[in-house]
Amino acid sequence: MDAECLECVPCVQPQLPAAEEEDSWERANETVGDEEGGEQQDVPDPESAETPLLGDHQKDVICNSEQSVQPLKAWTPTVYSCFGKEYIWCAGYEIIIQESIEGYGGVIWPAAKALSYFLEENQDEYNLRNKNIVEIGSGTGLVSIVACILGAHVIATDLPDILGNLRFNLSRNTKGRCLHIPEVRELTWGHDLQRNFQNPSTVFDYVLAADVVYHHTCLDNLLKTMKYLCQPGTLLLWANKFRFNTDYDFLSYFNRSFETEVLAEYPELEVKIFKAIYKGN
Repeated sequence: MDAECLECVPCVQPQLPAAEEEDSWERANETVGDEEGGEQQDVPDPESAETPLLGDHQKDVICNSEQSVQPLKAWTPTVYSCFGKEYIWCAGYEIIIQESIEGYGGVIWPAAKALSYFLEENQDEYNLRNKNIVEIGSGTGLVSIVACILGAHVIATDLPDILGNLRFNLSRNTKGRCLHIPEVRELTWGHDLQRNFQNPSTVFDYVLAADVVYHHTCLDNLLKTMKYLCQPGTLLLWANKFRFNTDYDFLSYFNRSFETEVLAEYPELEVKIFKAIYKGN
């Protein structure tokens, strides 16, 4: 069954205690491509749905655990209670993002929207066509989807329990719309970087990051990952909503390692977008 038709997919990610979540991340390289799911149940009439306006946020609880479709392939999320969808018009398409209700990576964060709109609006200056891009902390996949539609070869990364929903969103929204099939990889910030992104064989034109800085205990490893992935010629585009004092502390440390410039601000989202080049190159 085509992923475009899937309307009842389980998507809540399993909950882990904080300590176990930080210690349980492992490596794997996976590609979004010709996946197939289970059989469809109770698909709503697509003609009855209205196309929402840009930025509309719609939550439709359409299933419960007893009605869920049981997937045939492991790439589909397998545990859930309910989920919502968000419709975003960007890069010339309506992008439908499936959100899971549990876990930070299961919803669209403000900076992901801001960075997506920025990439669409500044294609002349930041042309992504045929560029190699890695996104760290991809979450629901919105930024990676937009970059892929704009012509980039994208590697979207996140923690293991986020990848099922990430793969589904990438497949659903890029099929027939992209030059390069996007890739999904597990990535633990600061761990096994050389094994998964070997120098000099992996050189990225852009590293993308949206709302990866908030009140968590992995900020040192995040900075380590950013520096590792930014090789000579790599441009880091980082969008973030600043919420806590620790966010500004990270920015201070970030500025010591990167030549940084504020590219754009979105006051309505309280988001800033930075362009950065690693000083160590």
